[in-house]
Amino acid sequence: MSGVKMAAAGAARRPRPLWQEIWRQRSAYVFIAPKYALFVVFVAAPVIWAFLISLQEFRIFETVWVGLDNFRRVFGSDLFWVALQNTLHYTSVTVPANILIALVLASLIFPLKSGAQTFFRAAYYLPTVAAAVVVAMIWRWIYNYSYGLFNFVLESAGLPRINWLGSSAYAMWSIILMNILIPPGTGVLLYLAAMGSIPQTLYEAATLDGAGGYARWRYVTLPLLKPTTLYLVVLSTIGSFQVFTPVLIMTQGGPGYATTTLVHLIFNTAFLDFNFGLAAALSVVLFALIMVFAVFQFRWLASDIEYS
Repeated sequence: MSGVKMAAAGAARRPRPLWQEIWRQRSAYVFIAPKYALFVVFVAAPVIWAFLISLQEFRIFETVWVGLDNFRRVFGSDLFWVALQNTLHYTSVTVPANILIALVLASLIFPLKSGAQTFFRAAYYLPTVAAAVVVAMIWRWIYNYSYGLFNFVLESAGLPRINWLGSSAYAMWSIILMNILIPPGTGVLLYLAAMGSIPQTLYEAATLDGAGGYARWRYVTLPLLKPTTLYLVVLSTIGSFQVFTPVLIMTQGGPGYATTTLVHLIFNTAFLDFNFGLAAALSVVLFALIMVFAVFQFRWLASDIEYS
């Protein structure tokens, strides 16, 4: 009798086949089907199509299957390595700087009263909704050699003008400075939301142990913000690898190739040289680079912290 019960219990624990589980949850799948359909049409299908194009000499009026030749051309091109170096340079400075600024601003705003927090949330987030093209055009005026704001300040202080965007020594740093000086509104909002979720009992316990304000921030707040930091690091890295608009508007990749980034190189290869196969190969390489960085960041910063 007991053997029959054990067999019945084992059958009850046995997972259902996938198709039975899908059929049981069919009403839920009906609701999410439109979202998945849009994802397949506008994300998954273009990614697969780009990979297929990368294996072809794909031009407007002719298509020839070339296998991995486009990838050999990518890695054999000096311009690709210059663009990769510029992209890494931009990413290695802007990602840590933006996350650090967001963390410091959120830490300063969080102790304020609710009304003040709301004001600063709006103040820091509103600039992020401005069109990137408009922001880049404003900064191009700020950096203008003849009548720009920065050179006006330098001249007023008795210092010589700087050719911010026309010098290979300053052009990339000018784009980096523009990115850093724009308030990281999204990061501030996410950090404030995460700080609001940390249980106050942890701070009370730390206070009873004699921890001061900095010690509570260093040993309670920072570790519990790790999941949010991971999210921001991954998103910021992806966005930095895809930097394009400020380069196109402010320098067009110059002077020389001093500010040519990977996405700008893909744009020029596809829409100026009309070599879509090579541009698709560059896109696949960029996708692989971002994926490698994301995996590394997840392994470095991942944690199983939960607020309760």
